[in-house]
Amino acid sequence: MSAAAAKLSDVRDFWDAASCGEDLLLADESVAGYAEQSAERYRLEPYIPAFAGFADAAGERVLEIGVGLGADHEQFARGGAHLTGVDLTPRAVEHTRRRLALMGLSSDLQVANAEALPFADASFDRVYSWGVLHHSPDTPKAFAEALRVLRPGGQFRFMIYNKWSLIGLMLWARYGLAKGKPTLSLAEVYSRYLESPGTKAYTPAGAFALLNGASRDASIQIELSHGDLLESGAGQRHQGRALDIARKVWPRWLLRRVAKRNGLFLLMKGTKA
Repeated sequence: MSAAAAKLSDVRDFWDAASCGEDLLLADESVAGYAEQSAERYRLEPYIPAFAGFADAAGERVLEIGVGLGADHEQFARGGAHLTGVDLTPRAVEHTRRRLALMGLSSDLQVANAEALPFADASFDRVYSWGVLHHSPDTPKAFAEALRVLRPGGQFRFMIYNKWSLIGLMLWARYGLAKGKPTLSLAEVYSRYLESPGTKAYTPAGAFALLNGASRDASIQIELSHGDLLESGAGQRHQGRALDIARKVWPRWLLRRVAKRNGLFLLMKGTKA
């Protein structure tokens, strides 16, 4: 197996063990269980609906890269989109297929690698991906593929991670400073300790560079995540007493006022030139 294939396999294995949010938000695989997961997702991340544009997707050919548990995919389907979804893991595709079937909704769902999308150029009016492309071993290639399958004049909506985030700094303090490794870089922190192996984070300038000039009106907004604010469970990798204590004393009100630029979520949107 090549080094590139091994990296992709590591990412697939991590997310196939539990789709994003499955352990924290999904009580059971029923209509009620999926509805509760959606409600909690949009409570914790209230900026998603407006950013994704679920309400204005009717009639559009929409591709979601990385469907996860299918909450956003469900909303696009309810909005009347002509919907296609891909994920690296069979687990996520099956979750989303089951979810839509329970709701009486449909989509063309398939397992696929974001670095080699199985679609022709200019196949979609909108390409959407929330918190996925930074997990791909070759993120620039994944961006290039997402833009390749988007028609000129079509809309992209991508969320990737922000380098100078509170959660990144917390992980650096835990795995670097506290362990006597103050020279541990933030790139290493995200790659080794946040989520799947090789996870990356970008500055706004680095994020714009990923577009490679494909958009003249691209914009970025940064949002504090529930991870930055310690408002939820800590994900698939992080638990412990110190974290439980920090969650009780974390100055969320102050961080919302002074640390907006240090949110984990870097939201990119624009039009393909």
